[in-house]
Amino acid sequence: MSSVFNPAQLTLPSGHFIGGRYVDAADSAAEIDVISPSTGQRIGGIPRAGAAMVDDAVCAARAALARSGWGGVAPRDRLKALHRWASLMEENAETLARLEAVSSSRPLADARVGDVLVTAEQIRFFAEFADKEGGNLVPVSDGHFGYIEDAPYGVVGAITPWNFPISMAGWKLGPALAAGNAVVIKPSEMTPYSTLYMAELSVQAGIPAGLINVVLGDGPVTGTAITGHPGIDKVSFTGSTRAGGAIMENIARTGIKPMTLELGGKSPMVVFADADIDLAAECLDRGITPNAGQFCVAGSRIIVAREIADELAEKLAERFKCYQPADTLAEKPGFSPIISETQLSRIDSIVKASVDQGAHILCGGARFEREGSYYQPTLIGGVDESNPAVREEIFGPVATFQTFETEEEAMALARHATYGLCAGLFTRDLSRALRLTRQLEAGTVWVNRYGRSRDHILPTGGWKASGMGKDLGREAYRANRRTKSVLIDL
Repeated sequence: MSSVFNPAQLTLPSGHFIGGRYVDAADSAAEIDVISPSTGQRIGGIPRAGAAMVDDAVCAARAALARSGWGGVAPRDRLKALHRWASLMEENAETLARLEAVSSSRPLADARVGDVLVTAEQIRFFAEFADKEGGNLVPVSDGHFGYIEDAPYGVVGAITPWNFPISMAGWKLGPALAAGNAVVIKPSEMTPYSTLYMAELSVQAGIPAGLINVVLGDGPVTGTAITGHPGIDKVSFTGSTRAGGAIMENIARTGIKPMTLELGGKSPMVVFADADIDLAAECLDRGITPNAGQFCVAGSRIIVAREIADELAEKLAERFKCYQPADTLAEKPGFSPIISETQLSRIDSIVKASVDQGAHILCGGARFEREGSYYQPTLIGGVDESNPAVREEIFGPVATFQTFETEEEAMALARHATYGLCAGLFTRDLSRALRLTRQLEAGTVWVNRYGRSRDHILPTGGWKASGMGKDLGREAYRANRRTKSVLIDL
């Protein structure tokens, strides 16, 4: 493997970032190892913040809000500071990408030209709401004056996952800061470094120190301390449905507060016989193989009209067999590693369980034989709704393949008892597309494509157990401000 740089020469951020500086981790429990999924080797360690360290971060956030007046500062000043931050991210894209690739499943080249630059775009997008969104004058009866005022919550507690660390941090930080809040954010303990550096750059950009505080640790200890802290006014979380349920329970037990939860998915991709079959094959491939299938909107349930099923399965299997794994630091990007051996074992166990229950492997179905945690792109046939590969979110490069004969059967297969995050629909019939997008139980539907674009105005978020509230779009900005109704007798 030819690396772009020597990871041993990379300076890794150390400790929590609170009040604009790195702080001693005196209250932390034993250090958490950070492991490279490409090699299985330890690359560093981070402290685990306990309740006292989280409290320090919340106090720093509140002090920064009071000192800077960020929530009440001229909105255009917030906009300018956020634009400066986005510019610094672009200027430091190489460093951010290296800090991302060294411990995550993101190939360096993809992180550099994709994740970092798209996140900077999103920061700019949310910055523009700062001086363009506000309250509303409303019609009331004569003799009265009524309006709706909005204001920031105060301190937002954010928890981000390991699959797209820079992007997910941008999802949380951009709208919260543009809306006038401070943030206490916990990145995944497996991928902490790029978020820390983003916080450093925010201070260099002139965003007041203490408005972004990064606390390191795991979910059970640090995450629980954040979501249950009385000084946290709102929670924003992206991660598994199981973890989202635990957060809801903790908030209900420790004090009611609003939350945005972007959770798991088991998204269907439905292909009709009139679809462009080559386009469909490309989109089905792109819907499950990027980042080795480790993304919440992965199209992991492929549902195809019976008359084209054999041809499409063959095209897809050919594509899957072409992938070759590569270290995230390699000069040429390859198929991504699974984030950990624990996650790879879980993926493999679900695949094996599906076969035990009558499924058959159309391609893949095993790990790549090489150093690191790599799993082959896998296509599974012979499944029904009770099969674990259909029922459970696998979070890996594994898709099931089912067939249908009628629209009604296709929609029945597309419905999932638990999830409703995204769906894909492939057809040349515009009437059918418009009709069925209404029937698909999902927060986002893509037609003749699969995956988000760089149109950040489109919100994302799920139905059912796939979450509540929205990230991205105008909705994400508004979710970081609360409203107050005012009625005055004249």
